[in-house]
Amino acid sequence: MSTTFGQTLRKFRHAKNVSQRELAERTEVDFSYISKIENDRLPPPAADTIVKICEVLEISAGQLLVLAGKVPTEVKEAIGSSEAAIQFIRDAQAMKLTEDEWQKLNKQLKRLRR
Repeated sequence: MSTTFGQTLRKFRHAKNVSQRELAERTEVDFSYISKIENDRLPPPAADTIVKICEVLEISAGQLLVLAGKVPTEVKEAIGSSEAAIQFIRDAQAMKLTEDEWQKLNKQLKRLRR
């Protein structure tokens, strides 16, 4: 059984010893909103809110964004303006790359820009 967005958020929040109220205050959302998300009574928030949550918890936003099926605004803007970028993402998705393959691909992209 896979872990939900809410369960993962709760795990990260507990690991950082941050209460729901503190997280809500620091991200400028209602306390009950955080509670409902963690209890899977609401869908994951917008990408920008997820990024704020991750900044407060001092964690990378990647895992939570993926669980939520979201893409950060700056990534959307970068990809959205390029047909080649969209095709690259489609091709990578179709290949069902492993974590190791993604890391290798990332290294190749960095070498390309040197």
